[in-house]
Amino acid sequence: MDICPKCGLPVQACICEEIARTTQQISVKVEKRRFGKMSTIISGFDGGVDIKDIAKKLKSKLACGGTVKNKTIELQGDHRNQIKSALVSLGFEESQITKG
Repeated sequence: MDICPKCGLPVQACICEEIARTTQQISVKVEKRRFGKMSTIISGFDGGVDIKDIAKKLKSKLACGGTVKNKTIELQGDHRNQIKSALVSLGFEESQITKG
């Protein structure tokens, strides 16, 4: 049986990522890109969370394309209205998410 080096629990019962999710301060903003396209930028992720997995789930939930660059998630389109509820459903707290 494998043991997590961070929390000392078995890998199946590891709670490191849940603890890391409660300490994040996430910032959401919308930028206008080339040719008038809108892009939603989600930043503020520190170590301890799988940012690629979060991006994959957000893209699926919001039905859009996107990418991960420099510890930020870039989603195609303006998702200011839906992003807060989508992040809360992924385990983040509502008080951690700020729109900028």
